[in-house]
Amino acid sequence: MPLLMVDDVRVEFGGIVALADLSFTIDEGQICALIGPNGAGKTTLFNCVSRLYQPSSGVIRLRDLDLLRLPAHRIAKAGIARTFQNLALFPALSVVDNVMVGAHSLGGSSRARRADALGLLERLGLADLASHPAVGLPYGTLKRVEIARALAARPKLLLLDEPAAGLTHSEVDELADLVRSLRTEFDLSVLLVEHHMAMVMSISEKIVVLDFGSKIAEGGPAQVRDDPRVIEAYLGQPPAPATGDHT
Repeated sequence: MPLLMVDDVRVEFGGIVALADLSFTIDEGQICALIGPNGAGKTTLFNCVSRLYQPSSGVIRLRDLDLLRLPAHRIAKAGIARTFQNLALFPALSVVDNVMVGAHSLGGSSRARRADALGLLERLGLADLASHPAVGLPYGTLKRVEIARALAARPKLLLLDEPAAGLTHSEVDELADLVRSLRTEFDLSVLLVEHHMAMVMSISEKIVVLDFGSKIAEGGPAQVRDDPRVIEAYLGQPPAPATGDHT
């Protein structure tokens, strides 16, 4: 049984089809990327899985749990956590308090949640910022705080919505290494929406490609990279090699 099953999911907004009968699965421990042009339906799918949107039809299951029967506030307890394309932290709260917010669904004492949050900050290299307000911190740092907050929910499935957006090249490389190591360390499956293709190709075992709400390709990185439909809709042709003729 796959960890996540998306089966014939359709989303319409006032006659506009945002997702057209989308189907794919994610296995236990797999890193799966969801890619495509802006407006292809990637974040719409995230919002369906995290129950911010209700599909017009279709099925989404986490193992044998029907997610579409759950209210949004029960998704974290079911084992799903996410980051957001636009940071959704509380600027006035300290870094550690922001991370603790992610564990609200787990219950337990405030002391235990704080200890766990501090441990996550240590793991992500942010321990010295625990008492610092989120406001004013560098963008790349805030991205890591948001990942720590998601991990505080102890998810089985981690949804990362454009985590590399706005990062420097070195920060993107560090993020790729972090996602791979967190997958193993926390026994995670990861669904990643990302436009940074070097990162996608380096860490993903499966890639699902959307265009105008429809799946146009699915497979491993090499298979997807060479698919003519993907090249035409999203990746574009690589530059032609130089001929050496400058006349």
